[in-house]
Amino acid sequence: MISSQDVFIGSDSGATTSKTGGVWADGSMVSMKLLQSDTNAQKGTAAVVHGWVQGVVGFLAQNKLTWDQVRGVGLAIPGPYQRYGVLGRTANLPASFDGWNFHADYGRALSEAAGRAIPLSVGNDGKFGGVAEAKLVRAGKKASVLLLAPGSGLGCAYIDTNGLPLDGETLSGMEAAHMPAPLHLLGMRPFPCGCGRTWGCIESYTTLSGLPHLLEEVLKRHPGHALARSEHPPREKAMSLRGLAQKEDPLAMEIFEFQARALGLHAASLCLALDPGFVVVGGGLMDHESTTAKFRDRYISVLRETAMPYLWPGQRATIKFAASELGELSQAIGAALVALYTSKAG
Repeated sequence: MISSQDVFIGSDSGATTSKTGGVWADGSMVSMKLLQSDTNAQKGTAAVVHGWVQGVVGFLAQNKLTWDQVRGVGLAIPGPYQRYGVLGRTANLPASFDGWNFHADYGRALSEAAGRAIPLSVGNDGKFGGVAEAKLVRAGKKASVLLLAPGSGLGCAYIDTNGLPLDGETLSGMEAAHMPAPLHLLGMRPFPCGCGRTWGCIESYTTLSGLPHLLEEVLKRHPGHALARSEHPPREKAMSLRGLAQKEDPLAMEIFEFQARALGLHAASLCLALDPGFVVVGGGLMDHESTTAKFRDRYISVLRETAMPYLWPGQRATIKFAASELGELSQAIGAALVALYTSKAG
């Protein structure tokens, strides 16, 4: 039986950073503060699993909790999957991870750390983030939610009126990051994507993964910018753009406005197919600690205004566009909530 002092832990394994959060048995968050660490994917799967476990250990210590209180763990990790708990070829992780049974490895490591079996639920990071955001934005009402979360890659989720994500027959439902971008509307060449597709995946125009290519294009119009003279690697220069945008640097602002327009067009396509009640934008660009309210409002406004002309009249009047309130918390908290829901269902 679940008690009020039991906790459910969520591990969010991004391409570059892993985060750990948790919820109580009533679904409320243990803390608004995530424990973050490098994913260390370049060191192999064993190093990644070790990092996940240490994330749980650190989160428990940080919040004065014990393993005895842990009733379940959820893991959010980018897909696609070969089958439940087994990774397919993921765009932003090493090719050697293809075929990795991360469910078995993490489950075994959790059991060793806790001294007993720990129920483990796993799923796509974007979908789990959508579970958390949907719970918040619906405020107890029945409504479907589309989540778009640009970060290292583009997390996408459709959450139905019961709070559950669309998985599809092969667990590839809502792998919408790798749909083609409308390049004829964006006026941009096809960028390469880690998934191997060459048609210009929308992820490459809306997230960090394609930001070095976008920066290269936009710098042609800003030859006097400091980044044009910088000798830093392309990814390092791209990583600096979010901070520059908070200072209203013209080049950075132009790039993020382009990304907002690209994501707005994608949102319109998905709204035509799914007809959600809410469109929630999450990810690092909506993080309250890293971005200003002015930046977030402008990004959402550009996205909304780009999408509107392509929606049906009834949708324009009813679909609500909102920034994530959880920011980078969403995927870890969503993973914890899925572990909680799974426990109750069982």
